[in-house]
Amino acid sequence: MSVEVGAQAWPGVIEHYARFLPVSEATPRITLLEGNTPLIPSVKVGPRLGVGVRLFFKYEGLNPTASFKDRGMTMAVSKAVEEGAECTICASTGNTSASAAAYSARAGIQSVVLIPHGYVALGKLAQALAYGARTIAVDGDFDDCLRLVRDISDSYPVVLVNSLNPYRLEGQKTAAFEVCDWLGGPPDFHALPVGNAGNITSYWMGYCEYREAGITDRRPRMLGFQAKGAAPIVLGRRVDRPETLATAIRIGNPARWKEAQAALDESDGIIRAVSDDAIIEAYQELASEEGIFVEPASAASIAGLKRLAAEGFFEGRECTVVATLTGHGLKDPDRAIEVAPEPERAPAQVDAIVEMLGL
Repeated sequence: MSVEVGAQAWPGVIEHYARFLPVSEATPRITLLEGNTPLIPSVKVGPRLGVGVRLFFKYEGLNPTASFKDRGMTMAVSKAVEEGAECTICASTGNTSASAAAYSARAGIQSVVLIPHGYVALGKLAQALAYGARTIAVDGDFDDCLRLVRDISDSYPVVLVNSLNPYRLEGQKTAAFEVCDWLGGPPDFHALPVGNAGNITSYWMGYCEYREAGITDRRPRMLGFQAKGAAPIVLGRRVDRPETLATAIRIGNPARWKEAQAALDESDGIIRAVSDDAIIEAYQELASEEGIFVEPASAASIAGLKRLAAEGFFEGRECTVVATLTGHGLKDPDRAIEVAPEPERAPAQVDAIVEMLGL
């Protein structure tokens, strides 16, 4: 039995935005139908930022491997296959490894991922293993892993698919296109967590390209937020041993530092650090008040917006703000369990449960 796909079915970011991407008919589409993620209006957090603030969440946790990385990986792996590659390699704090492994599996090629030993959330490690990647835990941090994969890909026949790969940014910029398409134009401000800095770089690329194409007539101000224990761009210096519970942004020497700084400068943007406590508070608010479950790093964008609001940044402003939520909460189930209260116990009796509920 065959199933016909409707003409309006979402084809994935390469096919949908092909005219903005470095692809041709010869480029295979290695896709899991990534992209087209929802732009969800805030019902609780946004109104607290300011009377005139309209806040939307770009929920990238609904991509195929549950993070924004899939947008870039469809491009990186498609181009790798076009060039005849048989193996990809990456360093990862978790999300990149999951995405690289999935898209390499889809393409039928080998994937090798290097992760910092003891510093990758359980959900992400499980994904890489399930997709069949050769997974190597390195005695070091992310920056050590990145150095190793760069050296290996420079000398051996494997393709690096970290955000140093320019095709990664090409795919990731499509999220900015989607924001404009959904809103009918760019927001006034766009807030993102910043780790390796590929995402803030790629969003800025996307906003710039839409303006250059005449689709929009302006660009947003970019707002980047790092964890206090891993804030090299905020501090203006490398952090040798970054520490934060937001594992996805536990990076002390971002690969796209220079480009991220350019995006901030060109957009008259802001970069700030937020504490782990503030990240967890935002993480819990997103789940309990907005019904959106994210990994902790995603909540850095919300913690940052709350900090700016407390500083009076949004006072008197009528503005639209988009906050990227980079990954799904099931990426880090241990954290969710750690910060939540224990389930209540009850006997298997209606009366006992009714009494507990005060009904």
